[in-house]
Formats: sequence, structure tokens, C-alpha cells
Amino acid sequence: MIAVTGATGNVGRELVRLLTEAGEEVTAISRGEARDLPADVRHVRADLADPDSLRSALDGADALFLLVAGDDPQGILDAAKAGGVRRVVLVSSLGVATRPDAYRHPVAFEDALRGSGLDWTVLRSGGLNSNAFAWAGQVRADRVAAAPFGDVGLPTVDPLDVAEVAAAALLRPGHAGAVYELTGPALITPRERAAAIGAAIGEPVRFVEQTRGQARAQMLAFMPEPVVEGTLAILGEPLPAERRVSPDVERILGRAPRPFSDWAARSANAFR
Repeated sequence: MIAVTGATGNVGRELVRLLTEAGEEVTAISRGEARDLPADVRHVRADLADPDSLRSALDGADALFLLVAGDDPQGILDAAKAGGVRRVVLVSSLGVATRPDAYRHPVAFEDALRGSGLDWTVLRSGGLNSNAFAWAGQVRADRVAAAPFGDVGLPTVDPLDVAEVAAAALLRPGHAGAVYELTGPALITPRERAAAIGAAIGEPVRFVEQTRGQARAQMLAFMPEPVVEGTLAILGEPLPAERRVSPDVERILGRAPRPFSDWAARSANAFR
């Protein structure tokens, strides 16, 4: 059995579908109610911030898809081992390699996993295309998308590609001990992402460039300050490694990563 944390999120929901279509028994774990999950999938409410809540969800699982969440990676991994988990696929961040001081949280999860004695695979994801859902209310109401650094491009990645790589790491041999960097196929700017959403819904979306201060204040409402500063640095002054298009998605899946326009087309109803 494979346990999937964050099972109702943008990556986890797709992964649950892929695993069940492959004939795997899946336990879907999330903090909230089951949403958009296959009817025959077992769903358990549990919180990564409370490792003890995971124990019944992980009982009998031999593999775990793990998000970086909560403050006790060792407690989570202990609960996993107690349930019988032998291998873990962790979704981490490219920031672990480029800005470890700002991304100490995923660094701690990666370090705990390496020392756990479990088979592991780390997926260091770039920014997800689905982060553009933050614009959905603005776009529906006013056909406006606001963000800082409108003309700075980054290779954001489709959550479906992340899910497909995770499925490959969970279902096929040869991925133990690997660290994969997951990006999209090309650099794309916030202004270009807004235009792609406009094309997907058939109406133009006006891009409004925020100041760094405006973006910082908005991010501090839901992110710790060190992560906010690291994120703004990546968005505004990315290092060469943060602008690099990784070959890993294509190497693992045998095809190029999906462009942002594909995600926008699949997600158009959220913006209409």
C-alpha cells in the first residue's frame, strides 16, 4: 500500500489518481475532507504537524509520498517506520541547493530522511504552475493578475509532471538515493503567465506589477519571514541555478515537461 500525504492538493490529488490507475492500493491523507478523490480510495484525516495522528493512516503502508510540512520530520519518519513504510518519496524545494539558509525547513526534512535508514528519493521542485491559483479571485472579478518582478522568468513546473515523476519513483526500481530537480521546459515571466491564462479563458488578463514591499506584505500573511525573503530573492534576482531548465523530468518520463499553457488550459475554469 502507498500512503500519499497532501492527497487533496495540486500534486497529491494527481498522484492518487495515477497510482490507483496503476492498480495500487492507496491511502489518501489530508488535513481536511476528501475532495476530488477516486471513490474507492481510503481517505484518512491526519496532520503532518501531529505525527501521532499519522500512525493509523500509515499502518500497513510500505511506501510514503511525503510533503515538507510540520516541524518534526523525525517524528513523521518514526511513525512511518512503525507502520511498515520502507521507502519514501519526498517533495522538497530547489531552494535547498541554492539558498539553504532561507529554506531550512526542507533542508531539515532531507537530512532526517537521509539518516532514517529508509529507501528514499528526493524531488526538488521549482515553483509550481498552480501557484497562479492565487490570482483566481482577481482574474474572475476584474481580469487582473498582480505580482512583483513581472519580466523575470523562471522555469515553473506543472504539478502533474511532479506527480508523474513521484509515481515513477514509487512504482519503478532504480530511484533509491536519487535527488531530482523538477522544472518546466522554459523560462516564463509573471506577465507571460497572466497572458497564458487570458488565452485559456478567451479574455485578456491585465498584468499589474507589484512593488517588492507590496509582495512582501502579502506573503508575510502566510509564510515565515526567512522564506518570504528567500522567495522574493528567487523571484527578483534568481541565481543561474534557479533559472536552469533541468533535464530530469524528460529523463524520467521520456518526454519534455509540459508548458505553462497546458496547465492554464486544464485550469481555465478556476479563472472564469
